[in-house]
Amino acid sequence: MPEPIGAFRLLWQVRRYRRFKLNYPVHLLFHFGDQTSEVEAVTRDVCIGGLLLESQVRIPQQSMVNFVISLQMPTLRPVELVGEGKVLRVEATGVPGQFAVALECGRPITEIEAYFPTDSN
Repeated sequence: MPEPIGAFRLLWQVRRYRRFKLNYPVHLLFHFGDQTSEVEAVTRDVCIGGLLLESQVRIPQQSMVNFVISLQMPTLRPVELVGEGKVLRVEATGVPGQFAVALECGRPITEIEAYFPTDSN
């Protein structure tokens, strides 16, 4: 199989999963050193293997993060997605006091209900 070239090669190497441009609130819990902090953020794009967020807090690179994404849709019941990962990159967005935070997930993002057993009685 021939090797991809040019811009396609770059995309082929970097993007393992399809990304979706979504803007939903995210609650983050992150650990850095001996400290644990909670932050509210908003998704910019989401894929099964990670997130790009906008945050008013500069989350340290390499921090381990747990998160819950709240999906509120007018025609469906609310859905909460849960995941965990590591902060790969943090950059200023150009808006004062706002940062772009890239997270890589250690496992796929799942619906939070998957973590709670259903009552079979």
